[in-house]
Amino acid sequence: MTRVLSWIVKAILLFVAASLVVAVLYRFVPVPVTATMVMDGNGITKDWEPLSDIDRNLVRAVIAAEDGKFCSHDGFDREAIENAMKRNAQGGRIRGGSTISQQTAKNVFLWQGGGYFRKGLEAWFTFLIERIWGKRRIMEVYLNVAETGIGTYGAEAGSQRYFGHSAASLTPLEAARMAAALPLPKERSVKNPRGWLARHGNTISARIGVVRRDGLDSCVYE
Repeated sequence: MTRVLSWIVKAILLFVAASLVVAVLYRFVPVPVTATMVMDGNGITKDWEPLSDIDRNLVRAVIAAEDGKFCSHDGFDREAIENAMKRNAQGGRIRGGSTISQQTAKNVFLWQGGGYFRKGLEAWFTFLIERIWGKRRIMEVYLNVAETGIGTYGAEAGSQRYFGHSAASLTPLEAARMAAALPLPKERSVKNPRGWLARHGNTISARIGVVRRDGLDSCVYE
């Protein structure tokens, strides 16, 4: 029993050390590949770009669509999590309360899907990147590894695919349409959205102005 406990402790310490090393490495080095990319049967199209080469409209759009408290939370939006738990307890479609930080941790270090074990690992990696990377780097990595279409990853590849030009120059509506599709990039149309999706994109486009006015992206550009 003592030997088993010793091995467990060693395994935990090894995991903590390895995760720290990788988190520090990715603070400076572009993430080369993720589990989601490796498991994608449609191939991988991606092109890493520094945040300075990604239009600020897209940063504001993803904050407006995904995480309005990005600059004020510590990686976890507790109110959103509690609200999601209440809605899920009522049944129906499962809803999440994940922040951009949590989504980035999942995309970079883990795999898609649920389960308490994976969520626990996600919380650990979220804690790490909030303290080692900071908000600007989190946003930069998020916009470079997020799935933006079938076999397409990152803002640059998505912008080239849908609009035929660089992510360095996105109109508010283009940015909003990309942000609207992020939760389900294989199913939601970016170029020709209809119905609810088109209205959702228009709402995000309008909210970009709110993010700008209220400085909700200030932590990314300070």
